[in-house]
Amino acid sequence: MDDQTYAVLSQPGVGIFTMILIGLIAGWVAERITESNHGLLTNLVVGIIGAFVGAKLAEWVNIPVFGFFRTLVAAIVGAILVLWIWRAVRQR
Repeated sequence: MDDQTYAVLSQPGVGIFTMILIGLIAGWVAERITESNHGLLTNLVVGIIGAFVGAKLAEWVNIPVFGFFRTLVAAIVGAILVLWIWRAVRQR
């Protein structure tokens, strides 16, 4: 892949279909951990947003995130954080 592709995907070695799969899994796991009740589309959105949040957090603490499993772990952590922040904002 070239530098342009890395800039768009933000995750080397993870394509768009893999990112959708990671988003679905991470959103579903975060939903179960936080005891939320969302639909499939919401899980996908939360999981993808969580992947970017988790990658930025990992970058902040100098943990390399690349490939399927590391991106999945970062996405789960990020999705849990996103759901936690969402609940905190909604309860205000």
